[in-house]
Amino acid sequence: MDSAPAGDGSPPTATRTLLLWCPDWPITAALREHSLEADAALALVAKGEVFACSPAARQDGVRRGLRVREAQARCPHLICLPYDPDLDQRSFEPVTAAVEAILPGVQVLRPGLCAIRAKGPSRYYGSEEKLASVVFTTLAAIGLTDVRIGIADGLFAAEQAARVAEETDDADAPLCIIPPGRSPWFLSTFPLDVLDQPKLAVLLRRLGIRSLGDFAALEAADVRNRFGEEGALAHRMASGIDSAAVVPRLPPPQLDTAVDFEPPLVRIDQLAFAFRMSAEAFVGRLRGAGLVCTALRVVLSSDSGEVSERTWQHPRWFDADDVVDRVRWQLQGGRNADSGLSSGITRVHVDPVTVEDLGDHADGLWGTGPDESVHHGLARIQSMLGHGAVLTAIIAGGRLLADRRVYIPWGDAAPGSAGTLPRDRNLPWPGRLPGPVPATVFAEPVPAVVVDAAGNGVDVDGRGVLSADPAFFSAGRNTGPRWPVQSWAGPWPITERWWDPAGRVLNRFQLVDPSGSAWLFLLEDHRWWAEATYD
Repeated sequence: MDSAPAGDGSPPTATRTLLLWCPDWPITAALREHSLEADAALALVAKGEVFACSPAARQDGVRRGLRVREAQARCPHLICLPYDPDLDQRSFEPVTAAVEAILPGVQVLRPGLCAIRAKGPSRYYGSEEKLASVVFTTLAAIGLTDVRIGIADGLFAAEQAARVAEETDDADAPLCIIPPGRSPWFLSTFPLDVLDQPKLAVLLRRLGIRSLGDFAALEAADVRNRFGEEGALAHRMASGIDSAAVVPRLPPPQLDTAVDFEPPLVRIDQLAFAFRMSAEAFVGRLRGAGLVCTALRVVLSSDSGEVSERTWQHPRWFDADDVVDRVRWQLQGGRNADSGLSSGITRVHVDPVTVEDLGDHADGLWGTGPDESVHHGLARIQSMLGHGAVLTAIIAGGRLLADRRVYIPWGDAAPGSAGTLPRDRNLPWPGRLPGPVPATVFAEPVPAVVVDAAGNGVDVDGRGVLSADPAFFSAGRNTGPRWPVQSWAGPWPITERWWDPAGRVLNRFQLVDPSGSAWLFLLEDHRWWAEATYD
């Protein structure tokens, strides 16, 4: 670490640091992702509040923390999009890669903010000004011009210098360089709020301290005794002797694989054979990194410019055969049964979307037994009959039991993890049957008859009042003998889309026959239906 206490008792010297700041990075990433104009009034919303807003929105009074309705009242043409932190990370990766190509040892503090040790690169390029000029040129080459650079002693002082650079008149190269040893002077006029410790700032103001210079003038030992370790750290930052070192990130390993074909391949069996070695190398690199892939993205490019892209999930993890199968299935799902796309395949790109630690998926002492055999058997059937030929049932959201049963292809992610829920079961769903749920749910509701002791049909009026107590019932299209009702419970009303004329109003009942078997019944439009039975 560059910063260390001097042997003569003088204060420690901070690392010379270059800090690169891209203002409003969440907004920049969203504008690029959604192809919006640079001067669009945009707000990113998280938990019903404005998380970030563009300069055009701020000119109309939109601020972070406003409720969405208030922000829209201030700016009627405001575009509101949900905030996506993954988009921030993903879109900042090309910026980090571009900086790493010219300056090794980049530490990403957060998307839009990264730091580099400036001592070595400034010697290489000749000066700190030339170093900053190279960074500006490199980022401009990838289309990023709204960048601020601050160079100072220590990470904290460099960040404040970058924010001061935003206020300079030099729009072509917003740069602020604090000479070595001058960071305490530079920070002395800053308010206490830049320390990002609100409780400490309030207490210091009560003591008459208004700026970082006033705080730095206090004795370090007194500050530690009075405010503890956090106060001592803030005091070092205010004094310009921040000892936090830049910790370079380790570039992630290159795990994806891509194969180009010349001439293009026009048959699925040719493509599967040609891609097998690359699939084995892809899985081998993952294993070498101690990882397994549970979700991957396959991108197929054709000679005519068509692109087929799909993300595949796996119930366990992908081996080489599974990867080849997914490529073949993706082609079989295209318009052409023989080749998938309308022309030959020129490129196959496989990218791991979700990777997990290999130790979490290690086989047991005696193998995985029946589970592995079942998986290989179903995967084999799926490879012969098609991706949608083997289905598995999952539980989704809904008020009726039949609505909660959804089938997905074997191997796809269960909704709620990486898949898309047709009906999110985490939603409230008023009127949903609480547990325990019936063991047998009919694929389609079975017609039924429920009558009172006099043989008249039982009904429910608009206020939810029964016309009579249920006495006998039967279920089935051919109504046979009617069983006596030993006990019953209900009605429980179910209302779906009450504002829509096509909405439904139902009432749910539970009935028990003489054998003790329980039934779940529905009453809709004066007609009875058997929905399920309790085993």
